[in-house]
Amino acid sequence: MAQRAIREYDSKAIFSRNWDRYFHGFNYWFRSVLVTSGDELLKKAEEHGFEWLKQKNLVAKPDMLFGKRGLNNLVLYKVDKPGDVTLEDAAKWIDENRKYETILHSGQKGKLTHFIVEPFTEHSEDQEYYVSVTTVNDQDVLFMSAEGGVEVEEGWDEKVTEVPIHIGAGDHEIEQLIRANIPHDIPENNKERFITFCTQFYKFYRDLHFAYLEINPLVMLDNTMRILDMVAKLDDTAEYLMKDFWGDVEYPTPFGMNEMTPEEKAIAEADAKSGASLKLTVLNPFGRIWTMVAGGGASVVYADTIADLAGVEDLANYGEYSGGPTTGETRFYAETIFDLMTRYEDPKGRDKILIIGGAIANFTDVAKTFTGIIQAMEKYADKLKAHNTKIYVRRGGPNYKKGLKDIGEAAKRLGLYMEVYGPETHITDIVRIALEKGE
Repeated sequence: MAQRAIREYDSKAIFSRNWDRYFHGFNYWFRSVLVTSGDELLKKAEEHGFEWLKQKNLVAKPDMLFGKRGLNNLVLYKVDKPGDVTLEDAAKWIDENRKYETILHSGQKGKLTHFIVEPFTEHSEDQEYYVSVTTVNDQDVLFMSAEGGVEVEEGWDEKVTEVPIHIGAGDHEIEQLIRANIPHDIPENNKERFITFCTQFYKFYRDLHFAYLEINPLVMLDNTMRILDMVAKLDDTAEYLMKDFWGDVEYPTPFGMNEMTPEEKAIAEADAKSGASLKLTVLNPFGRIWTMVAGGGASVVYADTIADLAGVEDLANYGEYSGGPTTGETRFYAETIFDLMTRYEDPKGRDKILIIGGAIANFTDVAKTFTGIIQAMEKYADKLKAHNTKIYVRRGGPNYKKGLKDIGEAAKRLGLYMEVYGPETHITDIVRIALEKGE
């Protein structure tokens, strides 16, 4: 699963697009706009269907994949000033906040470029609830609370009920699990309504291939639902299946991160066209240690190990290739890595290190992906040797013996230094081996 965060606007749009299919008996009016400037907001209000922008008391906030916007004083609503927030107020506030660099309490900094504007929802605190669901190992976990807003995070253990749901659970079993674990402080007059909504919410999450989905707070006004704040991540490997359900979804760069390099964009474009997962982030183009790791979990393990043993400043990149990429996709990914790592000499004159690692694959054909890496090695052999590149391979899974044999023989034929290990070697031992030999 490749988890990718989407904007609050897009997540609410997916809800609206599929509401009638999943949320029977409840009402939801999707009134939301995503803009990049005050002028764009004013123009939007002139379009058919957006007259409410001139008529409603509004709320405006950034929509750039970071939370705690209220604590960072980045939510405009009527409490900030006497009377309602008008269209003109929202447009002015957006332009003021996009002028300069913003520094969050977390230390993240950058320019605000995207804003979501919606009608203000009149309600009381006792009408706020919390619901979310995520996947943990081989099961889903639903979280429910009778309280919403920032308070629920401050008292999580006391206020939130967790409901593990095995992925193959049927509709009746799901409802019974939720009913048996409903928070005791849900008001009696809302209990059945909340059980029904949470059951539908979970099935919506499961069927539409979300990786994480949170509403905080959810406001229940009888059978009318108001989603005040939402966080969502999608399993982007399902995009080819979900196009009609998701619509046009953007995967923005998180706030505080630099714009993607051309190489990162090229990998992202290849990823979008593939059923496999191809990810690349360049951390330090002058870095000594480069990785080509199969599997999202393994990529985290390797990055942490390298940071612990060598120091994060030596780690050049972070990423993964997984989900059964084709030989051609793997070759393109490997060529991109080889091109990047042979552009600059190590500032201290040390040998370059390339880790081709991974866990034990479930269904990815190791020999097939290694064929792509071998083809890339043939193209970049001279450059890799010019940088005294030492390559360390550790892999297991379907057809791994042939893959390890083929890549070892190719390295010998091309005159490249390579050490090859199978699943009998601990997943990260090659990092220790590479560093010890490098010293």
